[in-house]
Amino acid sequence: MATSRYGVDARATSVGSKGALSRALTTSLLYVIVIHQPEQSSAMSSLVLSVRLSEEERALLEAASSQARTNVSDFVRRKALEAAEIDVLERRIVAIPAKDWERFEAWVAKPARKIAPLNELARRPPTWRK
Repeated sequence: MATSRYGVDARATSVGSKGALSRALTTSLLYVIVIHQPEQSSAMSSLVLSVRLSEEERALLEAASSQARTNVSDFVRRKALEAAEIDVLERRIVAIPAKDWERFEAWVAKPARKIAPLNELARRPPTWRK
């Protein structure tokens, strides 16, 4: 499956028992976020998405969109996109294309950068203990 415009990629890459990633995974969870910029087109196009609703569901959406001072179509589109972004960002497994694997392993093997403000924050006692 090809990469969608929002960065969802269904291709899988296996993790071998050797390498920097394997060492990193044995000690902590690893989150990898791969962001693909959507292609921008000069002309804004729109597609129709049809959804079946009960009368009660439609009434609820109309009430919510009225409270948000927008129409039902814009309200549903905005809420659906917010939910989709949350689902995509909460993915626990991220596939890395095989062509990028060596570059990823090199990134994992690099020593962590020291960030002075974070080091200072880590030395401060938690606010609830003051």
